[in-house]
Amino acid sequence: MRSWLAQHLAALRDALRRLSAAPLNSLLSLLVIGVALTLPTAGWLTLDNLRKLTGDTPNVQQISIFLALDAGKREISDIESRLQENRSGGWRFVPREEALKRLQAAEGMTEIIASLPRNPLPDAFVVTPGDTRPEALEDLARTFASWPKVAHVQLDSAWVKRFDALLRLGERVVMMLGALFAGALVTITFNTIRLQILAQAAEIEVAKLIGATDTYIQRPLHYFGMLQGALGGLCAALLVSAGLRLLSPPVAELTRLYGASFALQGLSAGDVVALAAIGAALGWLGAKISALIHLHRIA
Repeated sequence: MRSWLAQHLAALRDALRRLSAAPLNSLLSLLVIGVALTLPTAGWLTLDNLRKLTGDTPNVQQISIFLALDAGKREISDIESRLQENRSGGWRFVPREEALKRLQAAEGMTEIIASLPRNPLPDAFVVTPGDTRPEALEDLARTFASWPKVAHVQLDSAWVKRFDALLRLGERVVMMLGALFAGALVTITFNTIRLQILAQAAEIEVAKLIGATDTYIQRPLHYFGMLQGALGGLCAALLVSAGLRLLSPPVAELTRLYGASFALQGLSAGDVVALAAIGAALGWLGAKISALIHLHRIA
């Protein structure tokens, strides 16, 4: 066990020495890997923020239940009981007096409301469903419409379907970008290891002559690929965080103008670790393939 650990520690030290031996080349490689990982990461983070934005913005993916004008306290209590039994998500009751006050507060509506003989607005319930899939929202709206004293149920199902389709398209695009740039990262590591093997061909030949196994020779190269990929992943996390810092103020201002309170969510500690692990795995894969191909060409 001690011998195994000593061999791996020696390989890790050798990989660190290779990285520090050419700092400029290493830095450029890390930047290239970081950019390759930044684009799909930024796309995934954008989709995640869009999903959260729809949950934080008023009137997005909500169902409004408008009661009949002759609905009384008993009917309102009955609807409340049905909503509790249905467990369809969060909900709040909007009495007709509150709705009228909100309408009066709108610009240009004060005189119009004052000219009306009575309050024309009904009592309403605003439901925020837990399940926001388009099919689930439509089923829920149909259920609400079948209840007694419900005059109208409002759900912009077309908008919800379009938004859901847009998110699914975005997920496909991000997956394609991720696969494309993962291949690019493997190729970068593959070429870097190939150059190192060619530069140290004489040393590798001597090592083989004195009995060094392929595993012993490949181990430092594998660690080099893993380190390069992991550091590239951390570089990508820094680039994404810097981009979010630049975009957060204008995004917050834009959502405020639309009556919402929203802040861009960045990468969590787990996301950063996952990004570094993905980079390390892809770097190891590129190093593994390159070592298998090019070491066999050295006698």
